[in-house]
Amino acid sequence: MPELPDITVYIEALERRIVGQVLEEVRLNTPFLLRTVDPSLDAIVGRRAAGIERLGKRIVVAFDDELFMVLHLMIAGRLHWKAKSAKIGKAELATWVFDSGILTLTEAGTKRRASLYLVRGRDALLSMERGGIDVFAASKNEFAERLRSENHTLKRSLTDPRLFDGIGNAYSDEILHRARLSPVKLTSRMTDDEIARLFDATRATLAEWTDRLRAEAGDGFPEKVTAFRPGMAVHGKFRQPCPVCGAPVQRIRYADNETNYCAKCQTEGRLLADRALSRLLKGDWPKTLDDQ
Repeated sequence: MPELPDITVYIEALERRIVGQVLEEVRLNTPFLLRTVDPSLDAIVGRRAAGIERLGKRIVVAFDDELFMVLHLMIAGRLHWKAKSAKIGKAELATWVFDSGILTLTEAGTKRRASLYLVRGRDALLSMERGGIDVFAASKNEFAERLRSENHTLKRSLTDPRLFDGIGNAYSDEILHRARLSPVKLTSRMTDDEIARLFDATRATLAEWTDRLRAEAGDGFPEKVTAFRPGMAVHGKFRQPCPVCGAPVQRIRYADNETNYCAKCQTEGRLLADRALSRLLKGDWPKTLDDQ
């Protein structure tokens, strides 16, 4: 799922292309994308795109007369920019035609999770906020207060949109590795020094990756949006060497997600139980790196 760095770079690319432009036409190739009925999608046709902003992991396009189009890409949704003369195929779930070019939405796989909303008025838009704080706008004390407001694992808390804004599975792994903290450490057991380290790591990781993705896209449109990047330290790097200590990166798998971590850097060499494999192996499940 595109997270804060990816969404930020998408927004910057869209600002250069559609702000000030009139939406000439919008087409949906699937009825499941649009999740609202009033106002209708036709209400934004013929209106000028006045601005673009981020709402958590969602992209908001503001049109004249306080109409807001809210797009959530979910896991596999991706945006593309094409010339007006380009052919639009059946793979595009939605197409927005501006005088400057065409914005399209695709979604890999067969599950249709991406969503599109159209709301009228700033109050209606703000009602869609999940409540998470922006770590770049928050102080260290505000970050600590939010972290300690509920007793969960660090991984769960960082990715909870009610607590923190725009952080998902991929960058939470990178943040925790940089902070040298276990993903399953409970927030109630965090010391002040650990929270300060996590706060600094969160801001540094998100800022660094935003700069990297911004440089990668340049003046072009970001087309290589993915949760797995070669420069990442642990996310998606199972069994590959940790760039800090060289120990093999470990993982915990659950549902559709996985957590990657370095046992040597983050858990004092202890291996965290994988819900599926540890139950299968029981007593044979290795407890430390040396047991592997």
